[in-house]
Amino acid sequence: MAQTFDVVVIGAGPGGYIAAIRAAQLGLKTACIDAWSTVDGKPAPGGTCTNVGCIPSKALLQSSENFEHAGHSFADHGILVKGLTIDLDRMLKRKDKVVKQNNDGILYLFKKNKVQFFHGQGSFGGGAAGAWQVNVSGVVDESLLAKHVIVATGSSPRPFPNVPFDNQLILDNAGALSIPDIPKKLGIIGAGVIGLEMGSVWRRLGAEVTVLEAMPDFLGAVDEQVAKEAHKIFVKQGLQINTGVKVGKIILKKNVTVDYVNAAGESKNLVVDKLIVSIGRLPNTAGLSYEAIGLAVDDRGFIVVDDDCKTNLEGIWAVGDVVRGPMLAHKAEEEGVAVAERIAGKHGHVDFNTVPWVIYTSPEISWVGKTEQQLRQENIKYRSGVFPFMANGRARALGDTSGFVKILADEVTDRILGVHIIGPMASELIAEAVVAMEFGAASEDIAMICHAHPSLSEAMKEAALAVDQRALNF
Repeated sequence: MAQTFDVVVIGAGPGGYIAAIRAAQLGLKTACIDAWSTVDGKPAPGGTCTNVGCIPSKALLQSSENFEHAGHSFADHGILVKGLTIDLDRMLKRKDKVVKQNNDGILYLFKKNKVQFFHGQGSFGGGAAGAWQVNVSGVVDESLLAKHVIVATGSSPRPFPNVPFDNQLILDNAGALSIPDIPKKLGIIGAGVIGLEMGSVWRRLGAEVTVLEAMPDFLGAVDEQVAKEAHKIFVKQGLQINTGVKVGKIILKKNVTVDYVNAAGESKNLVVDKLIVSIGRLPNTAGLSYEAIGLAVDDRGFIVVDDDCKTNLEGIWAVGDVVRGPMLAHKAEEEGVAVAERIAGKHGHVDFNTVPWVIYTSPEISWVGKTEQQLRQENIKYRSGVFPFMANGRARALGDTSGFVKILADEVTDRILGVHIIGPMASELIAEAVVAMEFGAASEDIAMICHAHPSLSEAMKEAALAVDQRALNF
């Protein structure tokens, strides 16, 4: 006999597990289904983010940055390291440990909040009498009934045409996080977030990294001043970045040969030990049996939803990577919470205009709101304030003065339109900008707030002062 719930969530990534927990907090009987497994077959909730994305990549980024600091920066602090070596196996095991801690943490949160977890593949089995049937195919097959179903099945890496991932020579994000030996030469197709972060990890550990990007501009979605600064820094660090590239044949033997035409129209080839392909992601809708119930999906495979994440079917919702909008874990979380609250009769809130973006390279890059090029295209008059970290006392003490904070504000009202940061701890600093924009703050508001000294956050205050041409320390 089928078990009955108020809410069934398909997928336990950031959008799914958060939606399930919030629904349970609101008094709804909730179940969550997820198929991710550890190597020994145990549940591994958390989706791409926890298992092969945000969490393990940050663990490796931290490890590789520590190694680089030990080899190049510690001497400046009077710390001398002799015989520096890498134990890559130990580094990868630490990454795996961090992932497991997050997996276990989610399972604990399910138990604490009385969310019933089902380990298996969820799919629609039909609907009748105001309830949707969701089947679970796992170690033990189950059939669940619920008035509301939230689809949070996430996304998968897009392969290069006719070159499938094997995670031996052609790597997706999972393969890029588990290379057993440091490659001498590593190629990356796609200079997006994943490509640059993975390229940074393996460059620091000793690989010669070449990036091939089809777009003519480096980091075209980023503010152009930040992108220009990032390009200069990454090239200086040793990343070989080629933009405006047309990739042709990819030949696999003991290594990988990539034939391409560069921006000048010259035919080139790149021979590497491993090739990371990072050219976007595809929504995970296969296996849902959405056709059987008439759930609307667009021509790219995304589930069609309105502004409230409602699908074309009453009681079925969808959040995260499987719907429109940026493929970001925190965006999925916000949608998951909002949907749970809407189901409970409350007013869920998600503002796409204030979703922050972060690239965890070194230096980090973060932004929220409009870029300068977007404001020009939209004919919005604005003022800009920039403050460099080289003039920030805390950055000097850290020994990391690269980059700057940039604030864009409306020329007439002074309302903040966008904030762009490249520099140390940019991922943390952007939170102040998000709060300010959510509350409709002006640059003057940040300029008038007392910031601790010495701190990196003072660069935010100084950039706000610079909007009015009155920076104090530069």
